[in-house]
Amino acid sequence: MGLIDRFIGVAPTVTALGSAASGVAEVFTRNATRRMELDEEAYARAIGQLGQEFSSLRCGWFDGFVNGLNRLPRPLLALGTMGLFVYAMVEPVGFGVRMQGLQMVPEPLWWLLGAIVGFYFGAREAHYFRHRVFPVSAPSDGTGTVIDAQPVARPDDPFDDNPALRDWRQTLRD
Repeated sequence: MGLIDRFIGVAPTVTALGSAASGVAEVFTRNATRRMELDEEAYARAIGQLGQEFSSLRCGWFDGFVNGLNRLPRPLLALGTMGLFVYAMVEPVGFGVRMQGLQMVPEPLWWLLGAIVGFYFGAREAHYFRHRVFPVSAPSDGTGTVIDAQPVARPDDPFDDNPALRDWRQTLRD
């Protein structure tokens, strides 16, 4: 069949027709590979810009002051809540009057306070979730020397039969 195609000259025509069809198809649908390349390039530029932004350490008094203010809300909320319990035991009448005052706060204002506190702590939790580090224990021979051991695949391991996925998983652990 290959010889007949060479004699008739159909192979270059089919190749040209296939290239034209893929070119026309890219007009109507995006090229996924090119999109991934552009996304990766944009990500690399954004990370580079972020690195440049934080490359110089500012040690001024104002920066130290703002960093200190950023660390205050969690301890103040925790200690303030404990202080309310102490205040309720020391002066129950004054505590009751203040709690009646809190009952007069309209409900939308409570929702706003809950959103602010929720977003503050939620953003911190999301930050620590994104930057978490999984502990990896390296096997040793008892003298402190780390043994270079291959990972043992579990019987229910989905990467067991695919070497490419096993290598990818290993790079994530490193």
